[in-house]
Amino acid sequence: MTTIDQPLATIATTHEAAAQTPTTTDAAPRRRGIVFWIVRYLPAEVAGTAAMVVGGLLATLWTDAAPLIAVAALLGEIIGFYAVLAVTIYIEQAPVSATRRRAAGRTAVLLVAEFGAAELLDTFLVRPAALMLGVWLIPDPLWGMLAGKIAADIVFYAVAAGAFTVTARTGLRDARSPLSAKEVST
Repeated sequence: MTTIDQPLATIATTHEAAAQTPTTTDAAPRRRGIVFWIVRYLPAEVAGTAAMVVGGLLATLWTDAAPLIAVAALLGEIIGFYAVLAVTIYIEQAPVSATRRRAAGRTAVLLVAEFGAAELLDTFLVRPAALMLGVWLIPDPLWGMLAGKIAADIVFYAVAAGAFTVTARTGLRDARSPLSAKEVST
């Protein structure tokens, strides 16, 4: 029986060897195309949307209160979205981590690094403003909300993609020693 502290059998077991193993994110060209971003984020978006619908519909079995249904839908979306991304990032990190525990820790750090700023900006500023603006500008509330969601998603993913790029360039994603600011800018 293996434990979380035991080395993964299929990867390098030392920090130096792990640092020399390129990850799938590091092996990609410096400028990533739209296909990379779709492959990276679409599964999480689909899972989050499905979990949002399920969470909201399940909540209607117990309550008719719109705020409680909305909170259940939001929690479902967050759980679905970040569960898929946690698995995705863990799979990226396993080859460059000496143990499962280290891979799990790196996954948590990278989730916060990639999505922390985007999530805060999105939750407290961009999404509420985009949804209100969409409903205000478009006469049909459904289409207004969808337009607002799309606008907010564009901002969210732009910030998240920028953060992903920073973590890749600084070596945080592939266990290299973080680069100096001068090395990152070149």
